[in-house]
Amino acid sequence: MQKGGVTARLRMIQDPETPATATIDAGPFGAWLVEFRESLREHGGTHVPCGECVGCCVSSYSILVRPEDTQALAAIPAHLLTRVPSLGEGVKAMGYLPDGRCPMLQAGQCSIYSHRPQTCRDYDCRVFAAAGIEAGETKPAINKRVREWRFTYVSEQERAAHRAVRAAAAFIIEHHAQFPEQRLPKNPSGIAVFAVKCYEVFLDDSLARRCTEDTVSAIVNASRRFDESAQSRSRPLP
Repeated sequence: MQKGGVTARLRMIQDPETPATATIDAGPFGAWLVEFRESLREHGGTHVPCGECVGCCVSSYSILVRPEDTQALAAIPAHLLTRVPSLGEGVKAMGYLPDGRCPMLQAGQCSIYSHRPQTCRDYDCRVFAAAGIEAGETKPAINKRVREWRFTYVSEQERAAHRAVRAAAAFIIEHHAQFPEQRLPKNPSGIAVFAVKCYEVFLDDSLARRCTEDTVSAIVNASRRFDESAQSRSRPLP
């Protein structure tokens, strides 16, 4: 069952506190949540402890390169870029090789790392671990990393916030058909980000007494308020 290209069922990952044979420290959840939400508002990026992982570089992602990515535009060969008029003047996309690799990945490393586009700087696969979902069937390298991430918690409030993000993602997946088309996330990344934007709805103890339509409305309104706050920050001062 689908609506607007959204798969009704995505594979959920194990509980974030379940022991695993291999784990990687994702950092304190509260600090990550604040930083990630700020990155969504201001496009400042996050500090991801990638180590030697290049999962996002080998997972068939097309990378948007915007006009303000001047260093990236200078570093990426022009023949690798195609215009994307629907996203605005000057926006381009860099595709991937037949095996899913980014063409800028050379000898297992990003050859333009210090000049990489903002799209790459904004990418943080910990959002999937936060939401409790995989990145998609075609992203095995990322899914492996997502299953290994383990957040730490400095308070019960942080644990509650993480449970709320996971609950939001699970609700969005289960009830996606009830969401208005224009607010419906189109892929796992969109669902995870949507859950982070509206997670506070699931901190409300009265949620269990609400009908599905009321919860959907609360989620949409919370996401809209978040987006409006981001837009207000991006407007130049008069």
